[in-house]
Amino acid sequence: MDNALITIIFMAIVGAAIGGFTNYLAIKMLFRPYNEITIKKWRLPFTPGLIPKRRQELSRQIGITVKNYLLTPDVFRKKLFNNEIQTSVLEFTQKKVEETIFTNELTIHDWLKLGGFEQLPANIEHKIDAMVETQFELMKNTLSSKSLEDLLPADIHQSIDRKIPEMAAYILEKGEDYFLSAQGEITLKNMLDDFLSSKGSFGGMLQMLMGDSTSIVSKIQRELVHFLKSPGTKNLLVNIFSQEWDKIKQQTVMNFLADVDFDSILKNIQQYTKKELDIYERLNKPFGYYWPQGRDYVKHDLLPKIVDKGFQQAEIKLEEVLNRLNLEEVVREQVDSFPLEKLEELVIGIASKELKMITVLGAVLGGAIGVIQGLIVYLFN
Repeated sequence: MDNALITIIFMAIVGAAIGGFTNYLAIKMLFRPYNEITIKKWRLPFTPGLIPKRRQELSRQIGITVKNYLLTPDVFRKKLFNNEIQTSVLEFTQKKVEETIFTNELTIHDWLKLGGFEQLPANIEHKIDAMVETQFELMKNTLSSKSLEDLLPADIHQSIDRKIPEMAAYILEKGEDYFLSAQGEITLKNMLDDFLSSKGSFGGMLQMLMGDSTSIVSKIQRELVHFLKSPGTKNLLVNIFSQEWDKIKQQTVMNFLADVDFDSILKNIQQYTKKELDIYERLNKPFGYYWPQGRDYVKHDLLPKIVDKGFQQAEIKLEEVLNRLNLEEVVREQVDSFPLEKLEELVIGIASKELKMITVLGAVLGGAIGVIQGLIVYLFN
């Protein structure tokens, strides 16, 4: 009886050792060895371990599972495109816009500096100078290449043509008024005296024969006024003005501006333009200075529309984006590149208790089988 009991205990111990070791070895063989072991050209059976051997198939299956069952478009829609997330995004953007853009602490120039555009005001002034110079040169070229007739509109030509007779009549009227005045009489007398004096002795003789020139001046005055009132005089004056105007129209404007210093004019125009625009001072103001209602409009009108539209478009493009991401391939590549040592450590760390229980269970089952075997041997003996 004592021998039988010792046999049963011995077989139980052996069975437990075999069962526990077998399960422990099976667990280890899930990962070990990491690489196949070869003796010359013969590969040692069960090398590499199960997971290293099936690693590519495993990574492919994990990728398919993740794509089809874990990270599906519906999952992203539920997690990312719900009212709570949209409200959070809207509140965040509203807060940031209010704290950063529409604040009196930062001017437009400050924002340009933050964006790396601190030279923008100077560049704008350079552009203004260049634009003014370009337009100025175009104007000069136009004035040099086109006649006054080409530059003036047709209605101005018609207006000037209508004004020539009126101008001639006005000049004759003023001439008549002048020569009938005392000043005009004095002028005629002085002109007559100067004329006679310029003729030397002959003029002096005529002056002695005529005596006082006042009577002659009166006659000249009457004849001169009669001449000015004559229709032929007006027609003559109109023809002269018209002919001269026709000559003037055929000339370029630059012919009349030959002595003008255009360089100084250009510099003055550039300085005046920059002074009126005052780029530096205008940029040295916050956004709210130019757009007082901007804060409320952006916060309560523009941003809600942008966020809502953005979520709609993102949801529409979600499936396309996921297809471009190719999650199946990404997961496969990550699993393939993940070190086996870390993977084993991760799995063993997570399921250490369960794996120990499997080992213990193997030992218990092995011990139980040993006891049964011992009883069978005892009964048959």
